[in-house]
Amino acid sequence: MDKRNIRKIIKKIYEMAVSLIFPGRCPVCDRPVRPFGALSCPECENRIRYVEGDVCCKCGKPVPDSREYCRDCERRHHDFKRGFSLFEYNSVSDSIYRFKYRGRREYAVWYGKQMAAKLGGDLRRLRPDALIPIPIHSSKMRTRGYNQASVLARELGRRIGIPVYDGLLIREKKTSPLKDLTPEERNNILRGAFKITSNDVKLKTIVIIDDIYTTGATIDEAARVLKAAGAENVYFATLSIGKGV
Repeated sequence: MDKRNIRKIIKKIYEMAVSLIFPGRCPVCDRPVRPFGALSCPECENRIRYVEGDVCCKCGKPVPDSREYCRDCERRHHDFKRGFSLFEYNSVSDSIYRFKYRGRREYAVWYGKQMAAKLGGDLRRLRPDALIPIPIHSSKMRTRGYNQASVLARELGRRIGIPVYDGLLIREKKTSPLKDLTPEERNNILRGAFKITSNDVKLKTIVIIDDIYTTGATIDEAARVLKAAGAENVYFATLSIGKGV
């Protein structure tokens, strides 16, 4: 047996020992996962809603009556080409809150597995050069200790075989919470928030990764900056999205 296989076996034994002492928590209910070794409680998965059925052809929000576009995308220009999302936001909002603000970064393993299973085929067909996570400001990184979009992107990228360029896009401007702002206010506050760290971006097709899609202001600004630096096709994939109208 070579050294590489020995290391893999040792790592597996270590991970099993850690999970016995500190069992992983279910991303849905946040209790220790049962049965042992699972990533989520089987009964909890019935409580979440995946994005299915008719969706907006631009942002991917669920839409009623087989509409081609949601009303938001009918009214607004977007800098991204197309979006894909896994969950309906309302069914996983508590889970995502814990993932972002309560240190539950281990949820990313299950999230990444589900995104790869449900969205992996669509994303591979785009033939992207890279996944690029939406960055957070350095002050938030110091407080939180990690960027949830980066953790998610690495897990997804590992499963679908697409490289992650973490650090190419940085967040220079610290912004206040966006949830209570109008779309126009979001656009204004995000203008100039992102910066490319390389002057010679050779990535032509990019998939931006984030946890939530609401109005698209954050994704749009990141896409605008990436396209100005040379990207030709910018898509996005998010963990969750709201409903369209």
